Amino acid sequence: MTHPEAQNPPLSTARYPTPDPAAGRSEVVGLLLAAGGGRRLGGRPKALLTHHGRPLVEHAVGVLRAGGCARIHVVLGAEAAAVRARAELPGCVLVDNPDWAEGMGSSLRAGLESLTGTDADAALVSLVDQPGIGPEAVARVLAACEPGGALAAAAYDGRRGHPVLLGAAHWAAVAATATGDRGARAYLKAHEEAITLVECGDVARPYDIDTEADLIHLE
Repeated sequence: MTHPEAQNPPLSTARYPTPDPAAGRSEVVGLLLAAGGGRRLGGRPKALLTHHGRPLVEHAVGVLRAGGCARIHVVLGAEAAAVRARAELPGCVLVDNPDWAEGMGSSLRAGLESLTGTDADAALVSLVDQPGIGPEAVARVLAACEPGGALAAAAYDGRRGHPVLLGAAHWAAVAATATGDRGARAYLKAHEEAITLVECGDVARPYDIDTEADLIHLE
């Protein structure tokens, strides 16, 4: 189920100014996967981990905005009601994934389904638990967008990572193969030669917040 715009107080733009939708990138929708329950973090939902004094999901949305995504869909799952209550996500479309415990694949399917019927040409997929990936990497991958058919991804020392750009022509096939925690991995591997890799290792660090030890990366 999708919810139109979240009714929350305005998000501060001091760190991440909101781009002008007329700047030419509004056809690419940011798709933030933020449904994880943090099983290896003692059951703490990743979206609600604290970063810079606020929920991590706010930081991730700010990064997408600063990188050039004028529209953002956020997929919620674990403690979704608490995320809505605590996080300030103005202007975002919030997407419920009741099957979030099945893994990231279910969240990717829910997110892509929420884009059906929109005028988006592509989705820029990012993960809530990668705060080391900032707006510079987002902007670089967005620059690789080709209307409709694009496949592109950030690379770190030549190895594919996030964010990943999925042109609308690929959404149905990606959703059909997105199972468990693999997300779009199987589809991207099968279409490796068609992917534009955008090196971002000089501007971002692709670590995940998965365990207690990883919390050192949060401020």
